[in-house]
Amino acid sequence: MRRPPAAGATCRRFAIRGFVAVFLVYVLAALALESPLLVVPTPVPGAGAATAASRPLHLDGSGERGRGSAPARPLKRPHRETLSAAGRSSRRLPGIVSGLDLRRLNATRSGSLRKVAAEAAAAGARVFSELQTLAGTVTELDATGEEERSRCPHSIVLTGDEFRVKGRTVELPCGLTLGSYITVAATPRAAHADRDPKITLVREGDEPIMVSQFMMELQGLKTVDGEDPPRILHFNPRLRGDWSGKPVIEQNTCYRMQWGTSLRCEGWRSRADEETVDGMVKCEKWIRDDEERSEQSKTSWWLNRLIGRTKKVSVDWPYPFVEDRMFVLTLTAGLEGYHVNVDGRHVTSFPYRTGFVLEDATGLSLNGDLDVQSVFAGTLPTAHPSFSPQKHLEMLPIWQAPPLPDEPIEIFIGILSAGNHFAERMAVRKTWMSAAQKSSNVVARFFVALNGRKEVNAELKKEAEFFGDIVIVPFMDSYDLVVLKTVAICEYGVRVVSARYIMKCDDDNFVRLESVKDELKKIPRGKSLYVGNMNYHHKPLRTGKWAVTYEEWPEEDYPTYANGPGYVISSDIAASIVSEFTAHKLRLFKMEDVSMGMWVERFNNTRHVQYVHSIKFCQFGCIDDYYTAHYQSPRQMLCLWDKLQSGKAQCCIAAARVFIRINLKCTYI
Repeated sequence: MRRPPAAGATCRRFAIRGFVAVFLVYVLAALALESPLLVVPTPVPGAGAATAASRPLHLDGSGERGRGSAPARPLKRPHRETLSAAGRSSRRLPGIVSGLDLRRLNATRSGSLRKVAAEAAAAGARVFSELQTLAGTVTELDATGEEERSRCPHSIVLTGDEFRVKGRTVELPCGLTLGSYITVAATPRAAHADRDPKITLVREGDEPIMVSQFMMELQGLKTVDGEDPPRILHFNPRLRGDWSGKPVIEQNTCYRMQWGTSLRCEGWRSRADEETVDGMVKCEKWIRDDEERSEQSKTSWWLNRLIGRTKKVSVDWPYPFVEDRMFVLTLTAGLEGYHVNVDGRHVTSFPYRTGFVLEDATGLSLNGDLDVQSVFAGTLPTAHPSFSPQKHLEMLPIWQAPPLPDEPIEIFIGILSAGNHFAERMAVRKTWMSAAQKSSNVVARFFVALNGRKEVNAELKKEAEFFGDIVIVPFMDSYDLVVLKTVAICEYGVRVVSARYIMKCDDDNFVRLESVKDELKKIPRGKSLYVGNMNYHHKPLRTGKWAVTYEEWPEEDYPTYANGPGYVISSDIAASIVSEFTAHKLRLFKMEDVSMGMWVERFNNTRHVQYVHSIKFCQFGCIDDYYTAHYQSPRQMLCLWDKLQSGKAQCCIAAARVFIRINLKCTYI
């Protein structure tokens, strides 16, 4: 017979059951309130970011930082996260993939750009889905295969026919090194009549000018993808002269469609007090038509040498290039610059410019009025020192992004970049962006779209997961669709970090962050503002490479807009842009800076916007005491940073202060 339980045991049993019940209720409540699975459905590629990552906006400027509860953070170290695939249990993290809902781009709606954007977004969603399937980080290439790919020939020999078949360009796979040389045998063609306005302005009824010129260029073929390669050395002899009317040789560099200051050799020897290049003058002297010289002077010099006269007699040589006469030109890479010899005599020397190194010169191009007989390149490096190995050396924790702050911030900086611009991003990380990373009220992120090459996307994925400072906007990148990245910057700035101000810049733009912040402090809080280097009453170009059709822009003038390399807007304007995009009301135009001006003008119709113009947001190169400096190569970025650290806001190339050739493009000079 069972003995009834004691009263104490019964009480303990009920207490345990009660405790278990309370614990279960607590667990269920916690899951219901905190689990991302129950609150935010996992978005598909291209879908909007989780609203749980949004923060309260301070659009009127009256709220104090820290007011209200801080948003939930999935993890404290976003740079350790990976791209989330559809169907995974964790929410997609802000800071890895843009929350801009590209499904809003309906191809059936009016507007040619909207249709192109919708197609790019659809293709990008497919590519992004494939990218997500990659397990973990990118698998390293087989060491043997990588070694084979890094090997380069010690010399290259091409006949004239082989050179023409290759598109009049010689690929130098591993660039150049100290002592490398390239020898070209060619014949300049006879002059021809030309009316090209890029060469000279010919009035109605005037005879066309006679032109004979050619361009030899060292190009950075592997520096960029889908863009015009930079001209590391542009060597341009003009046999019939140009505006000067006399034969001339012009040398220059061009980076991101921005020419530097040219070095012109016009027949006069460089000044004695001018710097030399490896002990050689930049320009040698040659006989000019406006000088009283004759062949007798050169004959007398040789006779004096033969009879032993010791008196020094100066000798002048003719211009080194003659129509229909073959020449042999040798370009040599010296310690301080490039040297050009023609038919055995030194003609010009061009010092290395900040921003380029010998290994960047991965191609030689010869174009113009020239028939090439042969090309020989020798003493070439057999391995490139800065391809894949350099990337691995740059992947250091010191450059990783810190956790996003839990409070709303003052400034969010969105940096437009391209998938293969690793060098540009590293230069930004090592310089002015490092100052932003140390600030608690500033956040900076790169915004990158997808590339047509899978290997570029794979490397981008690896870089994004390691550094945590890249936001992938999942559409196929193109110049006409840069405007989508700008909208994505606005979305991130207002929904992820809740910034008071949003700045947009390019990855070749150096930013003096403290100066930009000081400029913004001059504006009373609560004002809607648009800050930058403003363009007023600009008209669309209807012809040429940068033409805009009437279908794309029917108006005769653009609205007032800030130049694209760097500008700032207040968060209420950014929020309005995102809202109109979500409601299918946002007008898209292929020029993103004009688009921003158009959106601000529309916003200004309902709420006053304060326009702040400053030329210190420099669009073409650099000026001293700049706020931003555009067209800065990675090496120029480091140079500007070194100067800034020493308290000097000065440009690294003094000649960059001179605003010449502003409207010229790299396609011709």
